[in-house]
Amino acid sequence: MPDRIYNFAAGPAALPLEVLERAQTEFTNINDSGMSLLEMSHRSQAVENIMADAESDIREVGNIPENYHILFLQGGASQQFAMVPMNLLSPNGLAEHIVTGHFAKLAYQDAQKIGNIRLAASTEEDKFSRIPSPDQYRLDPSADYIHITTNNTIFGTEWKTLPKTGDVPLVADTSSNMFSKPININDYGLVYAGAQKNLGAAGVTLVIIRDDLLKRSPDILPSMFNYNHHVKSKSAYNTPPVFGIYILGLVMKWLKRQGGLESMQRINEEKASMLYEVIDNSDFYKGHANKSDRSNMNVTFNLPTPELETEFTEYAASNGMVEIKGHRSVGGIRASIYNAFPLDGVERLVDLMKTFEKSKG
Repeated sequence: MPDRIYNFAAGPAALPLEVLERAQTEFTNINDSGMSLLEMSHRSQAVENIMADAESDIREVGNIPENYHILFLQGGASQQFAMVPMNLLSPNGLAEHIVTGHFAKLAYQDAQKIGNIRLAASTEEDKFSRIPSPDQYRLDPSADYIHITTNNTIFGTEWKTLPKTGDVPLVADTSSNMFSKPININDYGLVYAGAQKNLGAAGVTLVIIRDDLLKRSPDILPSMFNYNHHVKSKSAYNTPPVFGIYILGLVMKWLKRQGGLESMQRINEEKASMLYEVIDNSDFYKGHANKSDRSNMNVTFNLPTPELETEFTEYAASNGMVEIKGHRSVGGIRASIYNAFPLDGVERLVDLMKTFEKSKG
């Protein structure tokens, strides 16, 4: 498809072309059913099979054991900012948040509306350019849970080593780096991720929760906000985002064909290192994130002036590279290179950066 361009959007983001083509061929008649998935009842055996197949592939790809439940929910990762404390925070307990970016801060602020939430650490004073080191925070061993955001899309930082929480469950918003590398789910009590960055299309949120944590959900919660109701109904308490789950399932099969998460990590590290090498060897480009904390998913950098950044963005668009402008809150340039973003697109951007620097530097 020669009319395809390189989409560096932070989310909704690029999807594997073969996934899109598979969905296209099945759009009006899936599995020889004579109808589109969009027309099917979510109670039908065909849809139940699609959801069960997606869950099975997630377990295989992520090595998720049976004592963790996999849920397909709605409301985006942002809804989990409230659902997590609603379900996991005890009436007289407290939870701690480590704030390392915009969405981590939103999660902290929403959780505070539910109960007793303490700020364990924040890097906002450093413009979220780093992840705090363990000696910069002290976690409460009596906390109900600790919350982090594993990758920060706006500022381009990523947790390389998880905080040590002992017996306190670690809860993580993994929206922008979920399944970009191997994950040891046993390090977490609960992880959640909006699909539209690295897992699939917008509209479905993946939640993986350890079995013992379900006991914490109070019965007084409205059913739609109670994890237990979603577990018991197999993510079909109400009409689930069926098409989004279908796309997520196709992405899992694509991941398996790429060689799994170990292979995906090598590819992602190669893509990111190509861009960081240009930045590190230049006086023209300046990276936002500390080198030790840089994200492999979102490469953020600045040019000498905002005017040059605007010109660079327009130059990239004229060469078939779009959505490269930094977030409106920080400016600069952001190249989001999730799993599905092709290596040749990164190579094209590297060449463009070098050419632009020669002409403007």
